Amino acid sequence: FTGDFHAIGAANNLLAAMIDNHIYWGNEPALDVRRIAWRRALDMNDRALRRVTVGLGGSANGFPREDGFDITVASEVMAVFCLATDLGDLQRRLGAMVIGETRDRRVIRVADIMASGAMTALLKDALAPNLVQTLEHNPALIHGGPFANIAHGCNSVIATRTALKLGDYVVTEAGFGADLGAEKFFDIKCRISGLRPACAVVVATVRAIKMHGGVAKDALKSENLEAVRAGFANLRRHTGNLAKFGVPVVVSVNRFGGDTKAELDLLTGLCADAGVEAVIAEHWAHGGIGAANLGEAVLA
Repeated sequence: FTGDFHAIGAANNLLAAMIDNHIYWGNEPALDVRRIAWRRALDMNDRALRRVTVGLGGSANGFPREDGFDITVASEVMAVFCLATDLGDLQRRLGAMVIGETRDRRVIRVADIMASGAMTALLKDALAPNLVQTLEHNPALIHGGPFANIAHGCNSVIATRTALKLGDYVVTEAGFGADLGAEKFFDIKCRISGLRPACAVVVATVRAIKMHGGVAKDALKSENLEAVRAGFANLRRHTGNLAKFGVPVVVSVNRFGGDTKAELDLLTGLCADAGVEAVIAEHWAHGGIGAANLGEAVLA
């Protein structure tokens, strides 16, 4: 809703068009059309467009070749956009992206076809973070969204740095779980930006832990303490991994209506035995006030 995705998709597809235009007008970079790595982007998960053939319809439309569409959040432009620190850094990072190879396997980059400047111009306004508000009128910066399964799964460096200048405390999310998004947050975003978080919050639910303990989805509403004990091994590994990054770890147990007191007590006790503080959070039912105890635990 902020327009960022449109700008990123436009920059991605501008590059795709310039690649085909270079091939049409003599192919000065000597790109091998069989080894073009750059794909087009569309903000729609359309499986019919994952593999396509472009350039059909005669000589006026270019040279036929295999191509495809990724969803916009999977574009490398999105990842570069979220790691850039300013316009100059964005252009440099865009220029370094690989678009393909020559027949002798020499790498061709965006800068080789002089596309990074035009792409940066399309992204100029989108590089400013978007200030919105939550339902409880708290400020939030929404900016970028690279997929954690193929990129680093974090919002932009610029948004996080902006938030740190505007507020006393900043909460940022690393998507796709502690074993993927959080580790990429530390390994990629923090290393590149120099950011150092003061605490890591691992979000868990009794339902998920029972599934890790072997309970089928249709049986999750029934109390099962043995499954909580068995599934806790998964949560213990997550908290242990994050502790290796040298930050305090707090577990937020997001309470569902079907969770029993015995299950919640057992889970918080298992966390305590593992040396990790666990807090029952009820913001799903009560809004911000339902997570006030979580905020206090983080600040402590």
